[in-house]
Parts: sequence; structure tokens; C-alpha cells
Amino acid sequence: MRLLWSKTKMLGPETKKLALLTGPILIAQLTQMLMSVVDTLMSGRVGAVDLAAVAVGGAIWMPLTLLIFGFGLALAPVISHCDGADERDQVARHVQQSLYTCIISALITAVLLFIAPYFLAIMDVEPEFRQMTLSYLRFIMWGLPAFVLYVVLRNFCEGLSHTMPSLVIGVIGLLINIPANYIFIYGKLGMPALGGAGSGLASAIVLWGMALSLLVYVIYAKRFAAVAPFRKFFPPDWDDIWHFTRLGFPISMSLFFETSLFAAVAILIAPLGAVMVSGHQIALNVSSLVYMFPLSLSMAVTLRVGFALGAQRPVDAMNAYKVALLMGVSFATINGLGMWLGGRWLAGFYTDNQEIISLAGTLLGLAAIFTVSDTFQAISIGALRGYKDTRAAMVVTLISYWPFGLSVGVVLGLTDWVVPRMGAAGFWIGFISGLSVAAVLLTLRLFRVHSRWEAKIHQRSE
Repeated sequence: MRLLWSKTKMLGPETKKLALLTGPILIAQLTQMLMSVVDTLMSGRVGAVDLAAVAVGGAIWMPLTLLIFGFGLALAPVISHCDGADERDQVARHVQQSLYTCIISALITAVLLFIAPYFLAIMDVEPEFRQMTLSYLRFIMWGLPAFVLYVVLRNFCEGLSHTMPSLVIGVIGLLINIPANYIFIYGKLGMPALGGAGSGLASAIVLWGMALSLLVYVIYAKRFAAVAPFRKFFPPDWDDIWHFTRLGFPISMSLFFETSLFAAVAILIAPLGAVMVSGHQIALNVSSLVYMFPLSLSMAVTLRVGFALGAQRPVDAMNAYKVALLMGVSFATINGLGMWLGGRWLAGFYTDNQEIISLAGTLLGLAAIFTVSDTFQAISIGALRGYKDTRAAMVVTLISYWPFGLSVGVVLGLTDWVVPRMGAAGFWIGFISGLSVAAVLLTLRLFRVHSRWEAKIHQRSE
């Protein structure tokens, strides 16, 4: 612990800088979550088939678009390094090369989305449900080019430590989403009533609204006049594209390993009954909401670390990480206590079933531990991205989440090998185990990478 904090300097100023970056990112993340909630609520009012179609369609859409999102996230540390090194003349080239990279990833995503219906066709589901899900996917695919543009422009802005557009555009998206859903789901203003599939069309319109709004801002904002990412055309450079691929692909895979773990657990718990599934889903929903803060802080620390390293100040990079860790763990501790002491009360907002409330309360007690480990690993991953080190995080998350975390969950949740089978609680102990292993390994990796950067910068200065 002494090693961790002995060199921490300027706690107040760094805390302020991180808070100013994190706040808008956090609100942007929450607006995206609210859009999903709005889609679910408004589709559910039509009928069970529509609600299920939106849920399954979203479950297909979101993991596949992680490929694009991960490649886009690779742009932020590259831009922040340029910003710290006062090499803003390189920013426009990086933005356009990142855009080419994301377009390639979008083509792959489009192919996967196109073949997804064939998997639905071989499943034993009702024809009406299958058709509604296919219609949802066909509609939302029109928003794929807009998603690419939005992801690149957002990471361009955030790479220059300007996170306010994320907040504003997120709010714009939410404001477009509600009336668009109303029009296309229920058939208003002369439009046909598309039911749940209309939510997919509304989402595509929202994506275009967000992307075009951000594009107009980037082109006309005075603060970007010096970098002007689209003033000059840069043809595709395969060396640059390969560079972004090497950075972005591991990020995409890390995100996929995490989201797919929770999806796998949901499938494994399904045969245990509705009460078990419902309790698990409530606890997961609450903990996912809490996770928005460390996730946003992780994205902010990427920018601070990248800027410091670009300016050849590795001490400031480590200081940013330590301050982010202090902020994140403090928040996680407070929220952990809230979930530990008030888990049953929180679950009561979702259901009146006492059996489900009791189970969700137990799982939220475990989530109190889970959220601390999750904060450690999230902030370490964010800092490593600032160091442009992404492959180690991919390997660590794969090993920690799947062979380790899931195995512990299966043994404790579904077998009597160690203790009498624990059901969902066993899987949540698996989450804690996997995330704790990831937190330790990623922290060790961070200090190792930092030492290399210090040595490299020291050699350059001699």
C-alpha cells in the first residue's frame, strides 16, 4: 500500500480534472442505458411478443457492435498522446484512419447481422416472434453507418479531453428516441404500427441524429478549428489501419468476454426456474447501473494517462491512475454498503414477490464485494489503454472470466462437489472470483508497463 500511494501528488487538481472528464461521460452512458429501458417499456406495452423481440434483437445487436466500439475506443488514447505531445497536426490523419478501420469492422458486423436470422430460423420459436425479431434487426441495421461515425467522432472529442459533447449528444439521442418510438411502435402521424420492430427503426433514426449532430459540432466548433479532422483528405494507410486494429481488436474482445460471460450465466441459470432467473436479473440490473461510474472513470483515466505520456510525464500518468483508483474504490465502497444493507429494499422496486426479493437481496450483498473488484479491474484496464497496452487485458479477461470465474460459478451453482448447490449465488461468487483475479493481474501488468515507459522516456532524455 505504501508503494501505491507514496508518490501520489496534487491529489486535488487531478481529482478535479478526472471529475470534469468523468461527469459528462457518465451522463452519456446513463442516457444510452435509458434509451434501452425506453425501448423495452414502450415495446412491452404492445405485447409479450414485441417485448421478447426487442430483447432478443438487442441481445444480438449489442455484442456484435462491440467490435466497432472497441476499434473506436482505440482512437482516444492515440489522440490524447498527440495532444500531450503537442502534435495536433497528426490528429486529422488519425481520425480518418480510425474511421477506415471502423468501417472495415462495420462490414464484418453487417455480415454477422445478416446471417443472424439463419440461426433464429433453426431455433424452435414461434413464427410471429421470429419475424418480429428479424424486422427489428433489419431496421436497426440502417443505423450501422451512423454508429461508426458517432463512435469515431466521440472518441476524437474525448481524446482531446472534451467530453461535454458526449453528454449533450446523449441527451439529444434520448429526446429523439422517445417520440420516434411512439411514432413507429404505435403507428402515429400516419406511420404504420410496427410494434417492437418499430423500436429498431427508431433506434436507427436516433443513431443518425446523434452522428449528424456530432458531425456538425465537430466541423463548426471553434475549439476544433486548429485540428479540423476533415479539412484535408487522407487516403487509407494500411500501416495506420493495422496499428488501430492491433489496439482496437483486443479492446473489442475484452468487452465481448465480459458481456458474453453474463449472457452465458443467464442461459445456465434459466433451467433453475423463474424465481432464480428473476432474482439474478434484478441484481444484475442494479449492479450494472452502479458500474456506470467506474466504467466512465475508466474512460476518463485513459485520456489523462495518454495525455501525460504524450507530454513525456510518466509520473503524472501514474498519479492519474492512483487518483482514479481512490475515487473509484471510494464510490464502490459507498455503493457496496448500500447494496449490502438495502438490497431487499432495492429489489422491492422491481417486484412484490418476497421469494424473488429475498434472493435478489442476497445477490446484491455479493454484488457489494463484486463492485470493488470490478472497479479495480475497470480502472486498470482504462489506464492500460492510456499506455496503449491492450493485448494483455484481452488475455487476462479471457482467462479470469471464462476458465476461472465461470468454472467457479458452475461448480458452486450447479454441482454438489464443494458445497450443496447454491444456484445463482454460486455464479455470483464466480463473478467475484474472476473479477478479483483480473484486478490483481491487471494491476501488476500496469506497474510493469509503467516501469517500461519510465525507462524508455529516461533513455530519450539522456
